[in-house]
Order: sequence, then structure tokens, then C-alpha cells
Amino acid sequence: MHRRTALKQLAALAALATPASGAVFAQAANTYVTLDPAQPTDDPARIEVIKFFHYGCPHCSDLAPFAHRWAAEQPADVHFRQIPAVWNNPQLSGLARLYFAAETTGDIDKLHTAIFTAVQQERRPLHSEGAVREWIKGKVADEKRLMDAYKSFGVNSMIQRGDQLARAMRVNSVPTLVVDGRFLTSSSMAGGHPEAMRLVGQLVDRIRRERAAA
Repeated sequence: MHRRTALKQLAALAALATPASGAVFAQAANTYVTLDPAQPTDDPARIEVIKFFHYGCPHCSDLAPFAHRWAAEQPADVHFRQIPAVWNNPQLSGLARLYFAAETTGDIDKLHTAIFTAVQQERRPLHSEGAVREWIKGKVADEKRLMDAYKSFGVNSMIQRGDQLARAMRVNSVPTLVVDGRFLTSSSMAGGHPEAMRLVGQLVDRIRRERAAA
């Protein structure tokens, strides 16, 4: 499904993932693409893996347990990050705000799966402040702290930075995985969720070997 169609469906908060763009050059039987130019990462000393997603995407919720299990098994030289896609859409921006607020307060591990469920199954409009304020009652230890973060300049900056990264890395589908600012893949490209994470592991190993040989 094309991104434009997916964004129209966000009124129901049930958009599906869109196909990867052909704007970059296909590699390895189309299982991944190489970004040209490669993008800088937050910590050049580590191998960065970014998962782009949004809470209205069923494929993102399906990938999540595979990605998180993979991330938990990685050594210290791998930095796994999640960035919610925004695509200049107010509802996606609101969902991204909730993600970054929960990440800031340390509540994201507790809330991440619950947000997917609330958005996709319960159809809760968690892109709005009022809905978030009502929904988090009893779910976090300090509701005020989370809502303060939700409205903070820091979270505004995280949303903007995430959107800038998605644009620079030519991400116009979710879920998308970017390895070290160089390689982009997805479950649809790799042939499934386990296959995508296996491919990410292979790309991480490749980068690790290249660094060791340099």
C-alpha cells in the first residue's frame, strides 16, 4: 500500500505498511538497499540499528517481538533504536510524541506493546493529549512526569530529529530497518519478520568485519 493511501486511513488509526521506495539502489536480490550517501549515526563507535515504525501499522506490531528479542541478544557494540515515523501527519506526530515522552521517562518498555494494542485493537485516539492523559492513568508510576515530558521542548526536538532522519534515510514505509546509516531493509524485502532480523544480523556482522579490517 502506498504511503498516501496509508496516511488517509490514519483517521481510523489502522494504516498498513507501504512498500519500500525505489529511490535507492537495490542490492543482494532486493533483500536490502544501500543508502547513497550513507548517513551519520549518533555513536560512530557502535553499530547503529534503527527500526522505523508507527503505532497504527499492524506489521510494525508483528515485527516488534522479533526485533526486541534480537536487540536483547546483541553485544555492547550494537546500538538499537526505535524511531516513530511522522511523514508530516498530525496523528502520526501525536503518536510519536507519546513514544518519545515514554522513552524519556523510562516508561516505554512498560507501555510500548500496550500502545499498539490501544491504537489498533481498542481504536483509542492516542494522538491527542487528552486521550493520552486519560489512558495512562494507573499505567505509570508518575503520570505528571510523563505528561510534562509529553509537552516538553525536548520531545518536540526528538520528533523533529526523527523526521529528519527518516527523510535523510529515504524511509517511506514501515516497518523499515536501517543498519549503521548504510543499509535499509524491511520484512517485506527480506521475506518475513525473522528473515529481516536475520539479515540485519548479517549486515551487522559485515560492518563489524569491515571495521576490524580497517
